[in-house]
Amino acid sequence: MGSNAGKYRVILGTNLALYKRQELIAKEMKGMGNLIFAGCDTVELAKKYGTPLYLMSEDYIIDRLNEIKESFLNKYQDTIAVYASKAFLTKEMARIIKREGLGIDVVSGGELYTALQVDFPMDKVIFHGNNKTYEELELAIDNDVGRIVVDYMEEIDMIEEIAGKRNKTAHILFRISPGLDIHTHKYIQTGQLDSKFGIPLTEKTINRAMERTLFAKNIDFLGFHFHIGSQLSDNENHIQAIKIMADLMKDIKDKYGIVTRELNTGGGYGIHYSDHESRKPLSYFTDRIMSEIENACQEYGLVRPLVIIEPGRWVVGESGITLYTVGAIKEIPEIRTYVSVDGGMPDNPRPSLYGAKYEGVLANKLGEEARDPVTIAGKCCESGDILIWDLRLPRVEKGDILAVLSTGAYNYSMSSNYNRIPRPAVVMIREGKDRLIVKRETYEDLLRNDI
Repeated sequence: MGSNAGKYRVILGTNLALYKRQELIAKEMKGMGNLIFAGCDTVELAKKYGTPLYLMSEDYIIDRLNEIKESFLNKYQDTIAVYASKAFLTKEMARIIKREGLGIDVVSGGELYTALQVDFPMDKVIFHGNNKTYEELELAIDNDVGRIVVDYMEEIDMIEEIAGKRNKTAHILFRISPGLDIHTHKYIQTGQLDSKFGIPLTEKTINRAMERTLFAKNIDFLGFHFHIGSQLSDNENHIQAIKIMADLMKDIKDKYGIVTRELNTGGGYGIHYSDHESRKPLSYFTDRIMSEIENACQEYGLVRPLVIIEPGRWVVGESGITLYTVGAIKEIPEIRTYVSVDGGMPDNPRPSLYGAKYEGVLANKLGEEARDPVTIAGKCCESGDILIWDLRLPRVEKGDILAVLSTGAYNYSMSSNYNRIPRPAVVMIREGKDRLIVKRETYEDLLRNDI
């Protein structure tokens, strides 16, 4: 793709140091300043597929999956890693996870159906959700999903009824709210006591859940699950949660004689979005997690359970960028310059939803000197449709291609048709070769279900 595409290969799409290196190369080459992502010229990709356009690097994804294998699965016995598919799920992404041998977690019938469509091994599927419908549980049990994570008391009754009608055994974990108030945006906290997720960690509630399970003929209780939040920058909250879970494991063994066979520690490992955030190696989280679990089990005389992790954003977040074409440019003297692009809230709701911050570059002017900051605005009829505030770019002109970095997680998966705007196409790149994995929606697609 382009005359300089093969001269250097960028996989780590949002490692700013690599972009800075490209800028230096562009300056030296004089006039060859297009952004190269995963071996492809992004400006050429914008011409080929149109914008807005999601680009995903399969090379980067595979690197992260290999890190999971090397730093966790091969390092520790009795461990499982599943990809948290809510971060980014298409049929092709499910195929990649399947091919690489990891499991997958799903949180809806639609995500489960996607996995079924690529013949994903159902024994490697974990089904989450704080309000699974009866029909979703039927789909899960009919297809023998590996584990169902129970989120509230009445769900036990539904699972027992469905499994009993089919003469099957459903394998379950209890999701526990450990009562931790962590340091991340309140919209992505999930482990505090006041949470819509999980069974509250109170003696009365836990006892009811355990006693109900003891009398269930078609349920196999495996253990516990917790997930304390997302985009976490340190491992202290995981360690606190494990201490709480170890106490729970000991209590239910002493009271009911039940051995916890599995402990799912969730995910939430953070990535690089802007200057104050960075992706840490998986071992930063998992080594402490495993050490704490093993020490706690020794102290309490417990058999160390099988340990599960669920990274999602950490796998795909930095694997993706989004390309836009610049349209209207509005300069308000002595106040601000708005640079509007052909996307916005529908393809990336995170900035307007909870103030997420991103970095961006002009893909066709890499290496040119940055000028005064501009604000990147989306095209929706909303004042809050701002992608990036005060971004320093070279002189911006209509028709320039803007690349927003670190958009691999929770962009495509949270996209919408607000203002009747079609969703962008998704292109996957492997070893410098691009392939379309999701078609761009058309206006006709928007009306497909209208009557």
